[in-house]
Amino acid sequence: MDENRKITLGISIGDLNGIGCEVALKTFQDSRMLDFCTPVFFASNKTIAAQTKALRMDIKYNGIQEASKAIDGKINVVNVWKEIPNLQFGEATEEAGSYAIQSLKAAVEALKNNEIDVLVTAPINKNNIQSEDFKFPGHTDYLAQELEGESLMFMVTDGLKVGLLTDHVAVKDAPAAINPILIRTKVRTVEKSLRADFGIRSPKIALLGINPHSGDNGTIGKEDDEILKPVIKEMSDAGHFVFGPYAADSFFGSESHKNFDAILAAYHDQGLIPFKTLSFGKGVNYTAGLSKVRTSPDHGTAYEIAGKGEADFGSFKEAVFTALRIFKNRKEYEGLTENILQKQRVRR
Repeated sequence: MDENRKITLGISIGDLNGIGCEVALKTFQDSRMLDFCTPVFFASNKTIAAQTKALRMDIKYNGIQEASKAIDGKINVVNVWKEIPNLQFGEATEEAGSYAIQSLKAAVEALKNNEIDVLVTAPINKNNIQSEDFKFPGHTDYLAQELEGESLMFMVTDGLKVGLLTDHVAVKDAPAAINPILIRTKVRTVEKSLRADFGIRSPKIALLGINPHSGDNGTIGKEDDEILKPVIKEMSDAGHFVFGPYAADSFFGSESHKNFDAILAAYHDQGLIPFKTLSFGKGVNYTAGLSKVRTSPDHGTAYEIAGKGEADFGSFKEAVFTALRIFKNRKEYEGLTENILQKQRVRR
């Protein structure tokens, strides 16, 4: 990549009846943002016009037929469809779900083809996106299929990073889904991401217990003693800085999380409730472990305020900056590791 070229940042517009378009447009309403990247919305000129009119926003944009034609210094809109969607702010409609998936698929295809460098996804509704050709519980699972690597749902801020052993799995099914292979894979994915994406050379990772009080030595479940502890010891003995399992109920309140570079929670709410409590509005949902960079704000469609112009775009803006930082960190890391490999080959 030419170092002087701006990073091309793709945006899938999410549920049209939610706040996704609003927070994305508000982010780039400040023209200074165009100094950092070239944004490409995957929707249509008419769709963006309808959104800006409804939200009373004055934004100029450049319509294009493919992302590779994006112009620096402008907001670019790829015309994925021609018709004008029916906006029903605050309503979870099948039509809005269909357009959300059309936008996502077009953006991911452009990402795979290197027409965009990174992707930021606006929030979707997990119910109205379901169809015969899209049966995924969310972005992460779809991206895991489309892109190379081992996907990990990683919620991040500058001072807090929380990954999940299991993500969109029913609570009753989570313990059975956790096994030694899964734990090793997730730990290695977190380690690799911390090094390559965040520049942390010797990452320290904490694992939270599966059961209350990490099972209390088998009194409240045996999973921690029989599954988590042996794998943590094995990986620790092999040189990984992995610790735990820690009782989840007191871990964040005691500020123990500040002693680690990342935390791996056993299941969705165990990790995301404390993360969003401590970081809401500033957090970013990052899909780590994949060949491409994708981030998203840490909130949902927020139907209750959609179309009112009240949405806070802070998390979306953070998602943009996080994607840009990770992309640059990866390039730097790849350069450093390539140089090391070249030196080793010369020595041989």
